[in-house]
Formats: sequence, structure tokens, C-alpha cells
Amino acid sequence: MSNRTASKDTIESRGALRFTRVNAIFLAAGLASVAAGYVLLSKGSTVAAPLLLVLGYAVLIPIGIIR
Repeated sequence: MSNRTASKDTIESRGALRFTRVNAIFLAAGLASVAAGYVLLSKGSTVAAPLLLVLGYAVLIPIGIIR
């Protein structure tokens, strides 16, 4: 049982990524942005759809993964 505790401490000390509620919120916002972007793209939007897609793929999803 002490091996499991030691390995967990080692992983945390190396700076492993932790998934928190804030990460989930950013990822959900990113996925919603991407979904809305594709819906608007299918309806012919040439301004809002690309903005939402870039916001989702380049900003919100990476923040959700890294933060």
C-alpha cells in the first residue's frame, strides 16, 4: 500500500495535469462554441461561424486542457 502512495506523490511532484471543475467548464464552453459554430456554418454564416470555431478550437479547449 505504501507503493501506491509513493507513486502518487511522485506524479504530483512532477507537475502532472489535474482535471478540476474549472477545466470541465472551459471544455464544455469550448464544445458548445464548436457545436454552435458548425450549426451556424451549415446555415450559411460567414462571420459568426468561423469566429466561434476559432474561439472553441484555439482558445477554450486548450485552456480547458492546460489550466
